[in-house]
Amino acid sequence: MDVQQVIKEQVTSHPVALYMKGTPQFPQCGFSATAVQILKACGITDFLSVNVLENPEIREGIKTFANWPTIPQLYVRGEFIGGCDIMREMYADGELQKLLAEI
Repeated sequence: MDVQQVIKEQVTSHPVALYMKGTPQFPQCGFSATAVQILKACGITDFLSVNVLENPEIREGIKTFANWPTIPQLYVRGEFIGGCDIMREMYADGELQKLLAEI
């Protein structure tokens, strides 16, 4: 299976997937830490987290998959939502809470 197929399988088989630097317990960058905090603030504690620092193919492949150059990247029900800034804006507007309320 190539990296794009692996990523597609990951995002479609988990309701919430976060590609990040580090882990939810030990984020390795401030943006990833913020993304995890936002998900927790929305009541999401059980989600797939993929540490892109452990797999260079995933790290580069995820950028191609969503055509989005930065990490973290959030997927909900297989759909790309955005990175940290978009998550922050959606959370401030209440949109992210609505989106994740059905999970």
